[in-house]
Amino acid sequence: MAEAARENGRNFRMPHTLVIVASLIVFVLVLSWLLPSGTYQTVEKAGRQVTVPGTYQQVAKIWLGPQWLVVAPFRGFLDGALIIGFLLAIGGAFSVIQATGTIEFAIRKVTAALASRPVLEKLVIPVLMSVFSLAGSVFGMAEEVIPFIVICIPLALSLGYDSIVGVAIPFLGAASGFGAAFFNPFTVGIAQGLVGLPLYSGLGYRVATWFVTTGVMIAWVMVYAARVKRRPEISPVFELDRGRDRNAFEGSGALEPWTSRRILVLSLFVAAMGVLVWGILKKQWFIEEIGALFLAMGLVMGIVAGLKSNAIATAFVAGAKDMVNVALIIACGRALLIIAREAKVLDTILFHGAGLISLLPGIVAAQVMFLVQCVINFFIHSGTAQAALTMPIMAPLADLVGLTRQTMVYAYQLCELVNPILPTSAVTMGVLGMAKIPWEKWARWFLPLMLTLMALAFLLLVPPVLTHWGPF
Repeated sequence: MAEAARENGRNFRMPHTLVIVASLIVFVLVLSWLLPSGTYQTVEKAGRQVTVPGTYQQVAKIWLGPQWLVVAPFRGFLDGALIIGFLLAIGGAFSVIQATGTIEFAIRKVTAALASRPVLEKLVIPVLMSVFSLAGSVFGMAEEVIPFIVICIPLALSLGYDSIVGVAIPFLGAASGFGAAFFNPFTVGIAQGLVGLPLYSGLGYRVATWFVTTGVMIAWVMVYAARVKRRPEISPVFELDRGRDRNAFEGSGALEPWTSRRILVLSLFVAAMGVLVWGILKKQWFIEEIGALFLAMGLVMGIVAGLKSNAIATAFVAGAKDMVNVALIIACGRALLIIAREAKVLDTILFHGAGLISLLPGIVAAQVMFLVQCVINFFIHSGTAQAALTMPIMAPLADLVGLTRQTMVYAYQLCELVNPILPTSAVTMGVLGMAKIPWEKWARWFLPLMLTLMALAFLLLVPPVLTHWGPF
């Protein structure tokens, strides 16, 4: 009997990610039948629709038929068209860049330099993750990490790690900074503005907790990387990584000389990265501009590298094709929110969740606020949109239970730490699609880290409650 159970365990395979997300669509549709429909009134503030506290009321029940199981994903394509187009563009562009061989050549050179200086090799993970964390904290780096995946995975593999480490360096680095942000205008700035706090107030505690959160994330990845380097077979993606082409990152290629063409192509790449940073910081670029930049970069680099037009087209189509699976998943993820909105149960969930929090003592109330924001984050991944929806409701709730609004905003921003595991997140699925790592493998690896981060968030919320962290 026990042997049969073990055999069944060995034969068990996690469902395809698309099957998992499709199951969630069924669940949300059934949930919409069970919950009453209701809405909050909204007003326009600073160009955004803001929920008016105390205005929730039930409305006539809206029943969505089973056709929404297919209507919602189709609308999801339209709703997520910008991010889907972005992924197709950068998938194709980076395929062209990879076809030039220049990035791989540069990585071989870097790897050779690091191999000859072991002390420097140990600094790769902490230094790069700190840089990405700063980017997440200062200007809200999120979707922008996707292009860096194709750079960091080969680098991680060449250093003897696995592709999970390659994903963790940019993705979890930026996620730690985004969740523990001190300047992020899309979370801290918007939320504080909506509840009447001075912009970027409470900076000291936020900076301190940024160091703590980033340090925990870096330490976790470094310990895992060291274990994988000693025993590669323990990696969840061991077999997957064996199938990757490592020839481009190993061997005598590091001894090949730089050519003027390679230098020019690499210079274009570095210049494009500089333009990316300038555009985000100075011109508030978002997906459209960033996608256009990478599209232009890929085409120009292909031409400068001497690739023929047919070779550029073939490489671009191949790269875009690799993004089709994740595009489908993104559309289904958006479908969850569409069903909840169309059935008018999203405000109902928010209303009853807020009612329960008001019954709890201070510290527990702050921690539950964090958990509620995590649940809402499952449906709404835009920090700005989530702030616009929840801040007008959570602010008076914080007043009612004796929490400062600063603490409430902090509980809201910490929920971003769970984003890297959400299959409904376009950024998460975009990153994993670019890395060609199945969501279930990533989720199994990230789950212990997520629970650790949630426990850390609980602890970080205690001092603000005890000290009545202000202002008001």
